[in-house]
Amino acid sequence: MQKTALIPYAHLPKAHHHRHVLTSTVDVFGAAHWLLAERAPQPGGDVPPFDALAVSVHPAGDVEVTELSAVRARWPHLDRLPDGGFVVAASRTRRNEEANQVQVFDALGRETSTFSVGDAIEQLLVDEGGYIWVGHFDENPAGIRRWSATGQLAWTSDDARIPGLFDCYALNVSGTAAWACPYTDFPLVEIRPDRPGRTVVVRANRVRGAHAVAVHGDRVAFFGGYGEERDRLAHGELTETTAESTGVDMLTLPDGTAPGRRRVVGRGSRIYVQAEPFTAWGVFDISI
Repeated sequence: MQKTALIPYAHLPKAHHHRHVLTSTVDVFGAAHWLLAERAPQPGGDVPPFDALAVSVHPAGDVEVTELSAVRARWPHLDRLPDGGFVVAASRTRRNEEANQVQVFDALGRETSTFSVGDAIEQLLVDEGGYIWVGHFDENPAGIRRWSATGQLAWTSDDARIPGLFDCYALNVSGTAAWACPYTDFPLVEIRPDRPGRTVVVRANRVRGAHAVAVHGDRVAFFGGYGEERDRLAHGELTETTAESTGVDMLTLPDGTAPGRRRVVGRGSRIYVQAEPFTAWGVFDISI
């Protein structure tokens, strides 16, 4: 099978390699961010608030460091807001922790608000308008929702008639729109809250188990799958009602090896992949 290699994209500066990577992401404007702590979180028990470091590498190569005070999430999601602040959210919450599940920090690293978006966060991505898109896994039936940075619910999939929406396997947020590929039916779902009358378009899709999706014009790519298809890169073309398969290859790291344990982020035409030890991002761009 043909192989497609990721292109090197962003690296965590070596000066920070001694810290533990709690999580990492690539924002809607293409900047890569790492959330770092002095040590790995310990299993069990309560997590006392701790200070963390957000290290940002911008597309031009500039590095920015922001100290975040009193972070509470043991297993956090991270993204950056358009105003330079950060969102940190706990993927799992106990009942007494719900009010502080999502922490919003300003550009100086000071907490400005907290709120809850519901337990079992699978995906969290911020769009260009500063809205927070959250996709849940199957322990929370909330599906996909869009929140303001102050915790106001701005859109929900409740009445969207998305078939088989039990787990948001893949979510791509670009501009102010989102694309999703949820378990169990794996339709390709286009969501445009700013488009009245046609907010949601659902396209049938035969690619199963993808954890990332990229879209450019009438082209689409799905990354991931079950078992031997874990590193599959499936290509397709969009019609009004379907995502039609046009070919399959394998996505590798820049050196040609398999990614192994990885994080993935979908942003428009791009799929970003970060393999263990989670200090570097590579990118596949369907528009190239």
